[in-house]
Amino acid sequence: MGLLMKSKKMGIALLLVSMPALLAFPGCNRVNADPSAEAPPPAKVVAVQDVSLLTVDHPEQYPLVAATAKAGTSELVVTGVVNPDISRNVPVVSLASGRVVGIYARLGDTVQKGQLLLRIRSDDVSGGYSNYRKAVADEILARAQLERAKDLYGIGAIARADLEVAQDTEDKAKVDLETMSEHLRLLGNDPNNPNFTVDIHAPVSGVITDQEVTNSALVQAYGTPNPFTISDLSDVWIVCDVYENDLATVRLGDTAEIRLNAYPGQVFKGRVSNISAILDPNIRTAKVRIEMSNPGMMRIGMFVSATFHGQTAEMHTIVPASAVLHIHDRDFVYVGAPDKKFRRVEVVGGELQPDNKELQEIKKGLEAGQQVVANALVLDHALGQ
Repeated sequence: MGLLMKSKKMGIALLLVSMPALLAFPGCNRVNADPSAEAPPPAKVVAVQDVSLLTVDHPEQYPLVAATAKAGTSELVVTGVVNPDISRNVPVVSLASGRVVGIYARLGDTVQKGQLLLRIRSDDVSGGYSNYRKAVADEILARAQLERAKDLYGIGAIARADLEVAQDTEDKAKVDLETMSEHLRLLGNDPNNPNFTVDIHAPVSGVITDQEVTNSALVQAYGTPNPFTISDLSDVWIVCDVYENDLATVRLGDTAEIRLNAYPGQVFKGRVSNISAILDPNIRTAKVRIEMSNPGMMRIGMFVSATFHGQTAEMHTIVPASAVLHIHDRDFVYVGAPDKKFRRVEVVGGELQPDNKELQEIKKGLEAGQQVVANALVLDHALGQ
């Protein structure tokens, strides 16, 4: 019994002795640890400077003007491509089959109506001359027989029916002769001057936009592909892609403003002649066709921008053109701020006003009535110093 009590006392003492060691073990909770020792450090708030807010010493040197509002119609600007008028694409057709012996025009050349384009040597002409000479011989014989029949009928040697048969034979021989003669003329040959070649001339004036023939090639009569295609580019089509959501802005018969990427300073007028009834299922656009006269500088495949004016009126923000600063394809204006400061604001610039080139439209980023620096370039230069 005494030994048992002694053992229990030794166990309690051992437990008390080992308690500090257990508290010092990394994985154990400390009973008397300081609560503030584990707390995170207090957050530091750092004020970030507004880089768009700029300070100048003498703001009075940079006068401000108020942006104004101007009523106008909505605009839609889309891209398009110059195409030939399909109704003015004229194929050059060969009326005879044969081998090419001469080409006198090339792809891209401007040709005039009646100009020689192609020469071929054709067996059709040889056969035509053969048939023509046979028709000439048959007509001579039929005419001689008719004269003889008239003489015999005059003396009562033959019946009237025999004279009528001779007359019919002569008439048919004349028809065959005229047919063979016209066939040779259709092929471009003179029946009295055998040539055995066929010259193909331009049916209209224009530009050769397609060539499917080379030297020594074989050409089929009335066959496809045609040797040449001539396009009359005096009138052209502008084909644009308009998104489904913007189709309400475009109507048949409306006037569109056309600007060529190659000649950005010039504006031309066209008329909307067709709006496709089928949308592209991938990009949800409809083809819009604009017809216009070619001023002489439009070439097939040129990129253009077309501007459509809507029917609903809306307000536009107008500022002096000098108030807009262009930096890396982006537009900015400087708006007045308190404490001798200006704020640089990014905007979406529009077109210069047609009635006053010193004013420019702001499509987005600025409201009418806001004060902007009249000459943004001067202020930007001063800030750069």
